[in-house]
Order: sequence, then structure tokens, then C-alpha cells
Amino acid sequence: MSDVNGPTGQTPASHGPEDAAAGTAGTEAGAEAATGSATESVADVGAPTGSTAVGPQTTAAPAAAEGGRRVRVVLVDDHRMFRTGVQAEIGETERTGVEVVGEAADVDQAVTVITATRPEVVLLDVHLPGGGGVEVLRRCAPLMADARQPVRFLALSVSDAAEDVIGVIRGGARGYVTKTITGTDLVNSVFRVQEGDAVFSPRLAGFVLDAFASTDAPPVDEDLDRLTQREREVLRLIARGYAYKEIAKQLFISVKTVESHVSAVLRKLQLSNRHELTRWATARRLV
Repeated sequence: MSDVNGPTGQTPASHGPEDAAAGTAGTEAGAEAATGSATESVADVGAPTGSTAVGPQTTAAPAAAEGGRRVRVVLVDDHRMFRTGVQAEIGETERTGVEVVGEAADVDQAVTVITATRPEVVLLDVHLPGGGGVEVLRRCAPLMADARQPVRFLALSVSDAAEDVIGVIRGGARGYVTKTITGTDLVNSVFRVQEGDAVFSPRLAGFVLDAFASTDAPPVDEDLDRLTQREREVLRLIARGYAYKEIAKQLFISVKTVESHVSAVLRKLQLSNRHELTRWATARRLV
């Protein structure tokens, strides 16, 4: 049974353990049982707009509700009870300003729901069936790069391991909070990420700073540098075996535009066909 749902209000097909329902489903009693330690203590963050948010936050009512702001969110976690708890904790839109528009339990479902609903923020677990949070980020890279309607990701995980934090941040997530965060702080963190801030607890922020403080500059690939950002996106999708129509749908461009980008990539890299292009991309680990 598929564990995905689109916009709020859509009736889920079933309520089995592998279903993910969008909207405000779930009773308060079930929600309290589901949240457990996820809402017991303040572990994470929030900061003024334009800054990197670190440090504890107050437990007052979310400022988002007071200002009438709204944010559309997708929940991605392989534990249905946890999703139900988060939904109950933050998904009361009139109170929090958060509208949960979809849920998913694994990588494929997550990509399907996120592509269909185009939320402003995705709450993403790190460990998921099908490749983990990093794989979701990789496959949603074009959505993150959309200048008009970017989809931003906030990792929400029980793990506080440095390798997990660094992995999803390198993949494009805007922040990382642990499941000990309170509902109020999670709402505030979601709005910070929507506004473009980076949100971490102090300890996790230290992992990121250490990881990116290396003075070793990455090697320059002159061939790759010849390509525009959009050409790189098309290159990766071609190398992964996508057809032109699929690429057009994924990037929200026409098939003719895809063909033009492919021609430009082949010309700039001095390659003859998509098979050579795939080998070229695979050798550089771009796929």
C-alpha cells in the first residue's frame, strides 16, 4: 500500500501501518502517545531572520500564528506513529501556521509526494528505506534549485551523529534538529528554514563548522565548470537514464529546452552521444 498523499483534504486509501496520510488526521490522544520524547524537552533552535539559528528557543506560542504566516510542510519518516505525533503537535494550522500537505515513509514515496505537492519545507528523517535522507535530497535537487518556488529541507532525526549531520547538509538540507525538540521550537525552526535561515542546535552546528573549515580546496574540474547549473542538472538526469520527457517534467521545462541543453552539454564536453555522456558523468561520480 502506498504511503503517500498529496494536498490536504485528500482521503487516504487506508490506515495501514505503511500508509502516510496528508492533512490533519489523527486524534490528540494517539498523537500524545506517538510524540513521546519528541516533545519532552527543548533541544534546538530559532534565531532572527537572516542569521544562522543556534541555541535554545523559548516555549511561548509560535510567532508564526500571531503574524498570520503560513508554511506548507511534508513529513518524511518511516515511523507512522512519529509522523502522527508530529502532525498533531504542529499541524493545527490556525494555531501554528503549519499546514501538513503530505507524508511519506521511504525514499520513493517522499520524492513522489514532494514533487506532487511542492511544499515550502520538508521535515526529513535521515534514515529511510530506499537510500536515506541523502537520497531524497539528491533526487529533489532540481526542486531545491528552483529560484521561484524552492523546496527547503530541515532534517529531523533521532540521530545526532556527526556523519549524519554532515551528510544531509552536504546534500542540501538547510538545517538539522533532533527529535527531542519541542513542538513550539519545531514550528519556529520550520519558519526559519522557510525564510532561508540555517537552523541547528549548538552542538550540531559545531559538526558542520568543523566539516567545512578544512583549508583543502576541492580540485577544479575545468570541463564541468564549462556547464551552467541547468546543464549540470540535465546532465545528471540523462546519466541516470531519464528520457527527455521525464527530464522536462522533473525540471518544469519543455522537451525542446531539454534537447537544447543536451546538445550544449555534448558540444562543451566534446562527446558524441548520451552513452558517452553517461560514462563521463559516472567516472566523475555525478550520477
